[in-house]
Amino acid sequence: MRHSYNSSAETGRFYVHSARTGRVYCVEPIEPRQRDAQTQWGDVDPATRTVTGSYGHKYTGAIRPEDSIITAENGYHDIHHLEPGVSPLSYIEQLDDALFAKMNTKT
Repeated sequence: MRHSYNSSAETGRFYVHSARTGRVYCVEPIEPRQRDAQTQWGDVDPATRTVTGSYGHKYTGAIRPEDSIITAENGYHDIHHLEPGVSPLSYIEQLDDALFAKMNTKT
């Protein structure tokens, strides 16, 4: 499989293109926690050891659920939500293996 990354540093979103099946998979890490419980990003003041400045919603490596592009309205039909700790790349391999087997099965 080939990995294509699109603004992954900012949002965590990336695309995986399968050379075997031709299918493109879109992966979006969704923010799992409340905004106030999330790690703060900014610069650490060495004198006070506090975080100063803010990068806002950029470079969090995840997307708020309301900002997801993976929706039925956007043409995505087979949407999977993975449990924490499940590798999206391993899951995609399983999906792609099943699709490849189905494509090569004579009915």
